[in-house]
Amino acid sequence: MTAQHTAHAGHATHAGHAGHSAHADHATHADHADHTAHGAPGGLQVTQDGYTLELVENIVHAGEIDFRFQIVGPDGKAVTDFAPIHDRELHLIVVRRELDGFWHVHPVRAADGTWEVRLTLPEAGAYRAFTDIAPTALGKTITLGADFAIAGDYRPQPVPATGRTAAVDGYEVTLDGELVAGAGRLLTLTVRKGGEPVTDLQPYLAAYGHLVVLRAGDLAYVHVHPNGEPGDGITAAGPEIGFHTAVPGRGTYRLFLDFRHGNVVRTAAFTLTAD
Repeated sequence: MTAQHTAHAGHATHAGHAGHSAHADHATHADHADHTAHGAPGGLQVTQDGYTLELVENIVHAGEIDFRFQIVGPDGKAVTDFAPIHDRELHLIVVRRELDGFWHVHPVRAADGTWEVRLTLPEAGAYRAFTDIAPTALGKTITLGADFAIAGDYRPQPVPATGRTAAVDGYEVTLDGELVAGAGRLLTLTVRKGGEPVTDLQPYLAAYGHLVVLRAGDLAYVHVHPNGEPGDGITAAGPEIGFHTAVPGRGTYRLFLDFRHGNVVRTAAFTLTAD
């Protein structure tokens, strides 16, 4: 497949502050296997099932950059044929290893299989990139992860501590539920604005929310989609979004919820411990 794809603006959360671009509605719901505690955690390998995430540059400068990479297949060639995952061929997640910076974007793929997206990464430090992909020849979803660094004056920070309510751009998001090592539990996130429940959440990538969970230390990756989907006649458009979430073991986890309202995607971040 050699078609060039239309650019899709991403969104970023850095140190608890969200800056997002508007996204269009998406109607098609594609299968995306959630990463759970069963089997090896996602995102810990640069190569899986013969597919490799190859970054064009492993050391970049702070500020605005063109982030480029390829997915190289078992034959050593860049892959250009992917099954859609929630309306996109590829989802790119970038985080600082301290988990105080989070970017969820959707790059553009060139005909030669090189993916590219403009990112603004403001601080020096250690970062990791994750790609959720479903190569057509593989027939399933995998998550690859690769480290890169931003040169400069690096000052390590602890994982941010948070309460059960996150404020973002005039919205309040409250988290109910606990993480339990090796077991699934229901997490419910409730969205309010000005103290009033938000009951008209907009679909974002074929769901009312997306939850990325990352473990501090090794960045074990869990990407969860909510119970139900827009248009199924059952699932309400807020204020509650429920996620059945399983984490691979004990540790401190950062949770990043993407939700869409008023034609803007926002991200609320939380820190929980799984015992």
